[in-house]
Amino acid sequence: MTAEQALQPPPSETGDTGDTQPGIFSRPYAAATLTFATVMFLTGFAALAVVPTLPTAADDLDGVSLFPLVAGSFVAASLLGGVLGGHWADRSGARRPLALGMILSVVTLLVSASSVSVWQLVVGRFVDGLAAGMVAVSVTTAIGQSYPEYLRPRMLAMMSASWIIPSLIGPPIAGVVAEVWSWRTVFYGLAALTALPAVALVAVLRRAPASDDGARPADLPPAGERASRPPLLTAAMLSLGAALGQYGVSGWDTRHLLFVVAGVALLVVFAPRLLPQGTWRSARGLPTAVLLRGLTSGTYFTVEALVPLMLITERRVAAVTVGVAFTASAVLWAGASWAQGKLLQHVARHRLVTVGALIMAASVVFAVVGSFSGVSPLLAMVAMPLAAIGMGMLDPCVTVLSLSHSSPDRLGHTTSAMQTNMNLGQVVVLAFATAVLNAGLAAGAGRLGGYAIAFSLLLVPTLLVAVLAVRARKDAT
Repeated sequence: MTAEQALQPPPSETGDTGDTQPGIFSRPYAAATLTFATVMFLTGFAALAVVPTLPTAADDLDGVSLFPLVAGSFVAASLLGGVLGGHWADRSGARRPLALGMILSVVTLLVSASSVSVWQLVVGRFVDGLAAGMVAVSVTTAIGQSYPEYLRPRMLAMMSASWIIPSLIGPPIAGVVAEVWSWRTVFYGLAALTALPAVALVAVLRRAPASDDGARPADLPPAGERASRPPLLTAAMLSLGAALGQYGVSGWDTRHLLFVVAGVALLVVFAPRLLPQGTWRSARGLPTAVLLRGLTSGTYFTVEALVPLMLITERRVAAVTVGVAFTASAVLWAGASWAQGKLLQHVARHRLVTVGALIMAASVVFAVVGSFSGVSPLLAMVAMPLAAIGMGMLDPCVTVLSLSHSSPDRLGHTTSAMQTNMNLGQVVVLAFATAVLNAGLAAGAGRLGGYAIAFSLLLVPTLLVAVLAVRARKDAT
């Protein structure tokens, strides 16, 4: 496929209905589609089974106060993994960073499973974040390199659909195993289940022609014109800043405050070097699209991290019940993603972003209401699947908008920028919500009241997304 083909407008913009256009399972794209779906299936199964067990693991290791670091270390490492994977994919194709990311995903399960302290769990989550960043950027870059623009929304919906089976069986099984045996058994079991398929996938990627996995070497620019080597020092400093900030908000004293100041300073200095110019002031086009990715993912990640933590540690909801909420979230995310790619494919992408953001704002309201002791905790659980509907609706649209603003030889760079700001959004929003929660505790407020205040602040980024989405539309200049 040539660069010109990759930039062909979707059928809705050419007057073509798309009935005669090749689909994602047609001969030119079938091998790439199946490969990417396999990767997403393996990644989804591991992620959806691990995340619900993290509050239980932190509680067992006497590290509840450090839970933001347990969750945040994953995000911090994703910053580095995303930058490395994106630039690597631009230089030589997506196959190699994808293979390395899959290998690391098995290693991290073993590190986490054998944790004797919450700090070892943090290390395991850091390695997992590094792997996840490389895999996510590699797959998204490969989609941009391998598919014409009209197929990208469908392929991104396919990636979400690949999480359906893992979402149905992963969290409930993990919840039962954690209740009957141990959260460690969940990690060890996932390592055993993932190892053989991961090795097989790496072997397939090594043998497959580059066009099968999206590397598209024929369309990559000459070596002298490719992206420069990744700014690893910048990415490493950014990851360090994220980790320091997450640790700093775990306490409310002078020492922790110094960590927060150091983390924020590193983020302010180094983040702009990895993002499109004008991202933080919402310049039209790609900068706004990248900004939206950060705001939405930060909100969703905070809901996904703090709602289960509150339910398990404060409301004493069973882990298996929380696992059901994770299952519902993944299924509804996939359903909403399918709807935007199939049923709503002729609707302007930026309008779907606005709709998704408003749905997420509604989910935040449920989280706030469900934080009060006199209210059923099931209301707080509703926040998770409702937020997933909003994300399933808007996240593929933000990706499509970002790729539409990028030239073919800069797709990896663009994807890396999206991944970087996604992780920054997760770090900043979660850290801010945690700081508010801890400040409320220091002021004498109850824990549930602190959660309610922290959740209410999430309305700010969701409403900002709804307002700013129009600035990311494809014809924005």
